[in-house]
Amino acid sequence: MLKKLTLAAAAATMAFAAHTASAADMKELRIGVEGAYPPFSEKTADGELIGFDIDIAYALCEKMQVKCTMVEQDWDGIIPALLAKKYDAIVASMSITEERKKRVDFSDKYYNTPGKFTAKEGAFPDDKPSTLAGKTIGVQRGTIHDDFVSSVYPDSEIKRYGTQEEAYLDLMAGRLDAIEADGLATSDGFLKTDNGKGFAFFGADHNEVKYFGEGAGIAVRKGDDDLRKAFNKAIKEIRADGTYDKLQKKYFDIDIYGG
Repeated sequence: MLKKLTLAAAAATMAFAAHTASAADMKELRIGVEGAYPPFSEKTADGELIGFDIDIAYALCEKMQVKCTMVEQDWDGIIPALLAKKYDAIVASMSITEERKKRVDFSDKYYNTPGKFTAKEGAFPDDKPSTLAGKTIGVQRGTIHDDFVSSVYPDSEIKRYGTQEEAYLDLMAGRLDAIEADGLATSDGFLKTDNGKGFAFFGADHNEVKYFGEGAGIAVRKGDDDLRKAFNKAIKEIRADGTYDKLQKKYFDIDIYGG
């Protein structure tokens, strides 16, 4: 029995070594992206994927000297598809939280922005749970914003959506009293557009680590340490050589990296 266990352990060690070596030698990477989260990730009329996340993914791959292929995936299934090896990493504004760390490993953050509430301009004086009691709040399903609102606003009705765009549409149609989402995504993807006229942020910035994590990172499968470290190195390099600053200025008028 001992011999069998020893052989099994040796085989497992060899398999792990082969796996990590392949990550280091990888010449191509498949990157999971959402494609429905402007201005971070969206599609043009002809189906081209564009946005900050997309540009960051390509910039990191260039530093890592690997060819990148973007693989579009609905948010609800984005981690399961990574675990099923549909792609090698996720670059999709995924916040680094303790709950997600149980399933995947993360790179260092590549940006960090707060959550914000949005409603008709002047509709609410603040975002206290008592103020929003009995009101209908929209969130994207399975996100940190879903976790936050579900936990902190128990007396509100929560409506969950597959994409952030769907939540915007229901807010415009009057089927929601408010939405809670990433402040930068809401500002640039909704409030600064024609659809966002008459709507505004209200309440505080929300960045409680318990719900919002440590910023957005790149998710890889558990144990893909070489790949995770390669992303960390590439993030540092694009921060140092001005690439990151150039890309964020393409989309935003503030520093989104965070303190």
